[in-house]
Amino acid sequence: MKLVTFNPFRTIGIPNVQYVKPDHMFKELEKIKQADVLLFPENWQVNSLVYGMKKRIFPSIESIQLGYSKMEMTRALWTVCPENVPYTEILGNSKDSRQNILETFPFPFVAKEIRNSMGRGVFLVNNEEDFYNYSEANDILYVQEYLPIDRDLRVCVVGDEIIGSYWRIGSNGFHNNVSQGGSISFDQIPEEALELVRQTAKALNVNHAGFDIVAAGDKYYILEFNVLFGNQAFNHLEVSPEKKIYEYLLKAEASQ
Repeated sequence: MKLVTFNPFRTIGIPNVQYVKPDHMFKELEKIKQADVLLFPENWQVNSLVYGMKKRIFPSIESIQLGYSKMEMTRALWTVCPENVPYTEILGNSKDSRQNILETFPFPFVAKEIRNSMGRGVFLVNNEEDFYNYSEANDILYVQEYLPIDRDLRVCVVGDEIIGSYWRIGSNGFHNNVSQGGSISFDQIPEEALELVRQTAKALNVNHAGFDIVAAGDKYYILEFNVLFGNQAFNHLEVSPEKKIYEYLLKAEASQ
């Protein structure tokens, strides 16, 4: 199986891989044509690779395109598990939209930039001044109910299986991301949350993502998923994401 990767750091140790710098894609078309699977293309590449060149890619086009924007991701989640998405409004930034949000959401609520990750671009809005500052910087208003939590569950999917899951426990009262100072715990992972991820990933054909799940009341909610999830926890779990990717690709190749 011949492989081309556009992200060498995500494919270390996978055999038979050639690297093509994304910006050089159109200079390396012959190399790309010879590949059986293209690994980790950037969002701007996938339409040309999938629709133009009819190439197989990993992660799936659904993973990449839905993972690119919180707005599109949330809309997709509304179609497959609406009861497991926190109450959310996605509106164009206008005077009427801002007023509607202030009349609908009690303080505090959460506001997000539609493209960001690792806890960046996520804000706790405590008052009108906070919301004004957010709305002045964003053309799209993505506003979500605040769920009082002190941790979230990261569930990592590669191919058609969950390869690892762990709690991220916040250090500053709002952000739980490890990159923002959160700590990790592998204790008491709820099977119900894992099953929610399995069903959602299958429904959306998402085959490489870290899902962020929270428990509030008696329900589990999906906040978002990140296609390029962090690998910090896998040393403890003694799991190699790269090995899991290769095993999945071999299985998919055999079924062709």
